[in-house]
Amino acid sequence: MTLDPKLAHQELEKMGKDGLSAADLIDLKGRGGLTYNDFLILPGYINFPADTVSLETKITRNITLKSPLMSSPMDTVTEVDMAITMALLGGIGILHNNCTPDEQAAMVKKVKKFENGFITDPICLSAKHKIKDVLDIKNRLGFAGIPITDSGKVGGKLVGIVTNRDIGFREDIDTELSDVMTTEVVTARHGVTLAEANRILRESKKGKLPIVDAENNLVSLVARSDLLKNRDYPWASKHPQTKQLLVGAAIGTRPGDRGRLAKLVEAGLDLVVIDSSQGNSSFQIDMVKHIKETYGDRIDVIAGNVVTRDQAANLIAAGADGLRIGMGSGSICITQEVMAVGRPQGTGVFQVSQFARKFGIPTVADGGISNVGHIAKALSLGASCVMMGSLLAGTTEAPGEYFFLDGKRLKKYRGMGSLDAMEKNDSDNSGSQARYFSESDKVKVAQGVTGAVVDKGSIKQFIPYLITGLQHSLQDMGVPHLSELWPMVADGQVRFEHRSAAAQIEGGVHDLFSYEKRLYK
Repeated sequence: MTLDPKLAHQELEKMGKDGLSAADLIDLKGRGGLTYNDFLILPGYINFPADTVSLETKITRNITLKSPLMSSPMDTVTEVDMAITMALLGGIGILHNNCTPDEQAAMVKKVKKFENGFITDPICLSAKHKIKDVLDIKNRLGFAGIPITDSGKVGGKLVGIVTNRDIGFREDIDTELSDVMTTEVVTARHGVTLAEANRILRESKKGKLPIVDAENNLVSLVARSDLLKNRDYPWASKHPQTKQLLVGAAIGTRPGDRGRLAKLVEAGLDLVVIDSSQGNSSFQIDMVKHIKETYGDRIDVIAGNVVTRDQAANLIAAGADGLRIGMGSGSICITQEVMAVGRPQGTGVFQVSQFARKFGIPTVADGGISNVGHIAKALSLGASCVMMGSLLAGTTEAPGEYFFLDGKRLKKYRGMGSLDAMEKNDSDNSGSQARYFSESDKVKVAQGVTGAVVDKGSIKQFIPYLITGLQHSLQDMGVPHLSELWPMVADGQVRFEHRSAAAQIEGGVHDLFSYEKRLYK
């Protein structure tokens, strides 16, 4: 019997929603563990354009980003360039700790100095300094706009400013700055808002705006270059008060890491990620407690890695502000193979995120992310953010030099559990060894490999592609804002389906003699 089309919705209500709920999809007894490729998200109802989809998300209790993207703390993925560019594009970079504490703290400082609102500790010189001192600063730090005070320090009386135009054609580099500096300086009074300071910069057409108190003592500085960056990168991840770029860094759980963290916090660190392949340990619990007792709300801490609710419960109880999920799912990780311990990433993300959300703890899906679809799937399973390693390795901003092999332009990429990474530094400064509890081992057992990845170009093009792709994915699901995704998953509005091996083949490129796969332009 043919039904009246007007009764379609009533008939649907009788039959029930198509597909599976997330809880039914993650059927441990029936299917076992699932990876991202093992399922699909069914399409929803679209009544909004993709470019209006908000990707704003909390990555910890207190830190919110415009996009749910985080770079991994690996020594072939995240150093200064990656951390700066990730923050400019709305994500955050986590600096690796396979280096000395001083080297890692220096990386934090460089990120924090890159873009500032009010620069509260600008480099200053006195009128008795010489042109060669300005040139030295320019060579080391990349700028030459320097306020001149009577003491040569912040807090001294402002007497002038030196810029590139003042020293550009001077041949005698031993000339004192008193002979070349500009003494008629446009300033703003301490207490001015950042918006007002930026307006003064625009109208005066100056490169730097010194902020002074009632006695003309230098208090801080605002730079025109930062105003331009604000225009070009509206999604930039910034500290709400200082307007400096947000940056995270990894530490281990050894006693010496407490001293490392002190240096990182002094350098301006916003987020610390405790880097361990197995986070459910007394060492990590003690470290989380130490951080919260010592620094309170000055710094947020993401603990991990975990893949079970049992692991998560201990770290949440200890005071973690976020959890990092993944064990053995990364492209260069062999933990599951060698140690026989771990969990398929899809199942781990769902189980831990579902539990952590009860306590308001955001989660980071770390590992197994190789395309936009995997990002969308990780978020649909409850993660607030994804951490990317191989997806960002090979980009211009990743550490390392390019090399050619068989006509391909490549960059080295290695797991932090690889012997190559473990042997980089002595055990005291090897974040890689500490991550896998291997500092005292006479025989090092590798839990990662060393390889190479194809050049992907700059993340200045790649990250916007990921963001746009994710917006379209959420649109197809019928989810207008990322913050609404998990509630819609939890109440069964977003539906899922298990994917057979044949379905996975069908869902990819097939039945072609040859093809070119261009992902973005």
